[in-house]
Amino acid sequence: MEFRQRNEWNKRLIDTMPKGSSTASKAPKYLPEEPEVILRGRGCRVWDDKAHEFIDFRNALGPVTLGYCYPEVDQAITAQLKNGIIFGHPSSIECEVSEKLCEVIPCAEQARFLKTGGEACAAVIRIARAYTGRGHIIQIGYNGWLNSLAMGSRVLPNQVSGVQIPGVPSEISELYHAVKWNDIEGIRTLFDMYTNDIAAVIVAADYGEFEQGKVFYPFLRDITTANDAILIFDEIVTGFRVALGGVQEYFGVKPDLCVFAKGIANGMPLSVYAGKREIMQTCEKPGFSISSTYGGETLSLAACRAVIKIYKKLDVIGHIRTNGEYLWSKVNEIFNYNNIPIRLKGIPQCPVFTLTSESDKGVLDRFFRAAYANGVSLYNVSYVNLSHNLTDCDDAIQLISQAVKDL
Repeated sequence: MEFRQRNEWNKRLIDTMPKGSSTASKAPKYLPEEPEVILRGRGCRVWDDKAHEFIDFRNALGPVTLGYCYPEVDQAITAQLKNGIIFGHPSSIECEVSEKLCEVIPCAEQARFLKTGGEACAAVIRIARAYTGRGHIIQIGYNGWLNSLAMGSRVLPNQVSGVQIPGVPSEISELYHAVKWNDIEGIRTLFDMYTNDIAAVIVAADYGEFEQGKVFYPFLRDITTANDAILIFDEIVTGFRVALGGVQEYFGVKPDLCVFAKGIANGMPLSVYAGKREIMQTCEKPGFSISSTYGGETLSLAACRAVIKIYKKLDVIGHIRTNGEYLWSKVNEIFNYNNIPIRLKGIPQCPVFTLTSESDKGVLDRFFRAAYANGVSLYNVSYVNLSHNLTDCDDAIQLISQAVKDL
């Protein structure tokens, strides 16, 4: 693929918005090989403004689980568009989708809608505090920018904050405690330090060490129950990906509250916060409010209803897992054969690119750049969607092999 220096879109973006994107992780790092902008996508491929085609494994950073312009989802959106986008009262589809999600999410007895995962995480944290009357929150993993408040918390999925977070008063930070995945002793220590004052533990899975959840999730369930704290699963990535019902279905551990977002509407903006009826009923308390004009927006709900139907009809999870296993194992073989100190680690639905040697920290950046130059779009966490068939995977393997040779 031939590239000339191109930065007209990038210059315009940087001029008109901080970071050059409304989403920090979408701003291009590897110009000129990486696309400045994407103009269209279909299935598992995207095209930039120079008509370069890429086999895409970024999938909008996770939301696209079926594929771009997936016909049944697009048809559902179009049909609903003819009837209206949003109203001054609840729509029937708002009720229907809430009912369907309560059927497929193990812990969900009631559910409500917002637009982003981070917003929904903020909602369940507020519910937990109101329900328990406590203030402290233990956070594990990245729960969206809105909730990155603890010293040492993840302000982005791959970026940890310093001692003080700009824009967050220390009095607020002191109520939040960032703990690493599977740090059982660290969590025990916090419960000992803040006896009867921990409202909730909110946990997002570590995709590279995902199987440690077999022990870690039951531990979290036990310690929160013993201390009358709320257990919250951040299923923004794992829901509709490791299982339809997320990690709570995969590991058989029910939280009290949960958040689903990426994947539930194949790219349409929708998040759901759900859980036990008794706890969700906190939203009915006088003076308590979580409310959004666009929570019941019908196009995203129509997409979600269609997605659930497709997941029940087709083995989407099995397809993502099987093709992911095939693709990423072949990519690891390529790295190994060529003595490249990079490996994909974790479960095939959302593996993580990791370095096996700290002696060459720049090799991962050089690999991503070479992958773009050969027509493959990757990210630190990369995803297979339903539209990636074996031919697409084989094409990607050949292109990635060439990218590794180009290193």
